[in-house]
Amino acid sequence: MTAPSASADEFDYVIVGAGAAGCVLANRLSADKSVSVCLLEAGPPDRNPFIHIPAGFIKLAYDSRYTWQFKTEPAQGTAGRRIPTTQGKTLGGSSAINGFNCTRGQAQDYDEWASLGNRGWGYTDVLSYFKRSERRIGNFDPRYRGSDGPLPITDCDWRHPLCDAFIESAHSVGVPRNPDYNGETQEGAGYYQRWIYRGRRYSAAYAFLRPVLGRRNLDVRTEAQATNILIEGNRAVGIAYAHGHSAMVRYVKARREVILCAGAANTPKLMMLSGIGNPEDLTPLGIQVRHALGGVGRNLRDHHMIRSVCRVKNTQTLNETARGLSLIGQVARWALRQPSILSISPSVAYAFWKSNPTLQRADLQFHFSPGSYKEGVAGLLDEFPRMTLGFYVMRPQSTGAIRLRSRDPSDDPVIQPNYMTHENDQRATIDGLRLTRKILHGAALQRYRAGDEFPPETARSDAELLDFARQRGGTAWHLMGTCRMGPVDRADSVVDPNLRVIGMEGLRVADASIMPTMPSGNTQIPTMMIAEKAADLILGRGSQHSE
Repeated sequence: MTAPSASADEFDYVIVGAGAAGCVLANRLSADKSVSVCLLEAGPPDRNPFIHIPAGFIKLAYDSRYTWQFKTEPAQGTAGRRIPTTQGKTLGGSSAINGFNCTRGQAQDYDEWASLGNRGWGYTDVLSYFKRSERRIGNFDPRYRGSDGPLPITDCDWRHPLCDAFIESAHSVGVPRNPDYNGETQEGAGYYQRWIYRGRRYSAAYAFLRPVLGRRNLDVRTEAQATNILIEGNRAVGIAYAHGHSAMVRYVKARREVILCAGAANTPKLMMLSGIGNPEDLTPLGIQVRHALGGVGRNLRDHHMIRSVCRVKNTQTLNETARGLSLIGQVARWALRQPSILSISPSVAYAFWKSNPTLQRADLQFHFSPGSYKEGVAGLLDEFPRMTLGFYVMRPQSTGAIRLRSRDPSDDPVIQPNYMTHENDQRATIDGLRLTRKILHGAALQRYRAGDEFPPETARSDAELLDFARQRGGTAWHLMGTCRMGPVDRADSVVDPNLRVIGMEGLRVADASIMPTMPSGNTQIPTMMIAEKAADLILGRGSQHSE
């Protein structure tokens, strides 16, 4: 869309999306009093109390007021099913509704980014940005962890005998105990770190945005859904957005830059609606091509979560604790800031390990919970005692795409991750299911395991296990890669190593979209790192990277 001739509000920087990246950027850019910043968020303010209670994710994950209710397209890898892939839509974005497991990934992930032509993105380059965001509480190695950032990172203070038995069982199959998987090395098992402090979820909005809302040079606008990038020539000069339920389009102009932080689904969607993308995708929809850029929406990856569930005996699980008088007691403990099920993540314990002993580094991430959810019913715990061990292949090689469904900004994008289409992902998934069974059948868990719920013990062949993964697998909500960072001469690159959209001026992307490959683990902390580095690049404090 061409910039309107009518007057519009004007700022130095306009940020689209107040999620994990947008909140960090708004904080860091507005710290410079000489610049003005406007932050646009499609969703409402984060006033719902369930946002701030960690267990409240159960109430919010499928609430369309606070989430984008996206679904993937049917595919062979999901046995023809459409998988709900919810994304956050409020101040804080997905950090306000997710499972808050703090995971950076492996050093090799970022060295790989650098080896792909992204100078300045190796592990030694980005470590300081990981440290800048966090306030690590507890024992830590200052070589790897930060202590002065806005985001408190704590150890889980809630313990359960099933979690302890899981860690012991993982250890029995060779997985070492690891007190800090975000430190020197990731491999190991233990309790997750999380951004929960004194019983409260610290979303990106609560940690980074709330403390600076009083800055006069920062304007935060909620219920402001960006519909188009305003373009003059090859320069982005602002954003058109719809406010609330009004059909009236409003405009905000950027003197310096527009920065897209809308996430791996909505960032490429907005670019394509604005005529930036592959002509093969845009022309059939009647969208004028303003800038041909073939990589927009491509390179989509996600973590495909496979969960195994066992029946439990000899202990109480979350399924019983979250009911009746037990729940009342847990609420009281939470109110007194004592360890409680209201302040734990959906996955309590972890293991990072190898699907094959010949591998040089872990390729699987395991998530353990002393409870289970009703199959196909979001947010409802089973009535009977169960435990769950899920895993995913951390660096999937299967890639998909985001495309427009229509030229209507209110339509959801077409999301096709192509789960498990690559044979390496299929092999690792089969091996991961075998390792899952080995851990669940380990001696430490035998006192508690009353039998397998699914996959059934009769599923033993490679074909049967792969079929189970297709029938039961789901998303881990880690969409990334759809505006790939890379050298300007690479055909599928969308942004250069300085995060500038190739061939455009005044337009950057700074969210999970730019990841060229999947980091080994959850994606929120790497996304915050990207935003921290982006702030330095934008303000000229960091080294500008050659193309």
